[in-house]
Amino acid sequence: MHVEAREGEPFDQLLRRFKTGIDKAGILREYKRKQRFKSAGELRREKAKAAARRRTKRPRGRVETRR
Repeated sequence: MHVEAREGEPFDQLLRRFKTGIDKAGILREYKRKQRFKSAGELRREKAKAAARRRTKRPRGRVETRR
């Protein structure tokens, strides 16, 4: 991640732009995820749980309105 200082930009604002860029790129999230080795079975279970969470959040089809 590379951020160049704009003319007259204070350090605090530059640091905030850097942190925002890191968050959007997902660099820290990826780093923390790779901190610990996970077996193939653990990865499958996590993937299944994430899919189940997505299914429950998704709306249940179109809601028809009567006229």
